[in-house]
Amino acid sequence: MKGFAPPSWARNPHCQTLLGAWGWRRHEPLTRERVALPDGDFVDLDWLSDAPGDGPLLLILHGLEGSSASPYVGRLLKTCRDARWRAVVMNFRGCSGEPNRLARSYHCGETGDLDSVIRHLRSRNPQGLCAVGYSLGGAVLLNWLGEQRTAAGLLAAAAISVPFDLEGAAERLNRGFSRLYQWALLRQLRRSLSRKASCHGHPPPPLRSLTTFRAFDDAITAPLHGFANAGDYYRRASCRPHLRHIAVPTLLIQAADDPFLMPTNPLRPDELSPPMRLELSAFGGHVGFIEGGSPLVPRSWLEPRLARFFGAYLSR
Repeated sequence: MKGFAPPSWARNPHCQTLLGAWGWRRHEPLTRERVALPDGDFVDLDWLSDAPGDGPLLLILHGLEGSSASPYVGRLLKTCRDARWRAVVMNFRGCSGEPNRLARSYHCGETGDLDSVIRHLRSRNPQGLCAVGYSLGGAVLLNWLGEQRTAAGLLAAAAISVPFDLEGAAERLNRGFSRLYQWALLRQLRRSLSRKASCHGHPPPPLRSLTTFRAFDDAITAPLHGFANAGDYYRRASCRPHLRHIAVPTLLIQAADDPFLMPTNPLRPDELSPPMRLELSAFGGHVGFIEGGSPLVPRSWLEPRLARFFGAYLSR
């Protein structure tokens, strides 16, 4: 099987990352469903419209501050439509265009919402369920799979560009050109928090000084979700310790030049369980994996690779 190889004009990791994030956009028709959570909050599911009425289902989890409208999600939804697969996107709390009700939100170690959604989907899909997660969504998925072990019950799973070590990812995003991604993501997070505070009639929290992920996680993520501080959150929410317990066939797609991840601490084979397969490319950036075309019309390698992997489980 041929691995990923970038074109000569897109070997730079930042070119790969930006083309993957800001490249072509196509919005597939979606149907929204709201799922109530045990704590009184909600998440929204966006179903691929006009898909077959039965057969296995692919659950898609987006990355930090993403949604069903994210370009990489749209590309996978198009792949599912072309293959006549059923698919649904889980928008994390507050990511569906409407602020969630509670002060708490989502993070890499929050698997309770995913568990509620999977239980909900299982009750309606007896023919089986697969799942794929991007970046933060991949970390949530891997954490859940590791916690569930043999009880997970998925047909197969995949995770792309996952921050296995949150401490290292926060450090990497505060270095060099990667600080641009940190700035952009924190800007989105601050806007989301301010919008939610305004909708709920509360004064916005002091956010201007939170210019690094460590500062943001120390002041916001940790106290909102029961962690002592950012370091405690990074230690307890990182999915790396859970990988050896995963019992579902799982594909990991990573790039060694990912500008979100610390390159000095790669995964070792003994950290993975037997059903897992790691495909580590020298190039690809963060959720990039552009293999050809042109800068104006790039061609992605990622969706065909996922289609080959999931085809045995989703094709009827």
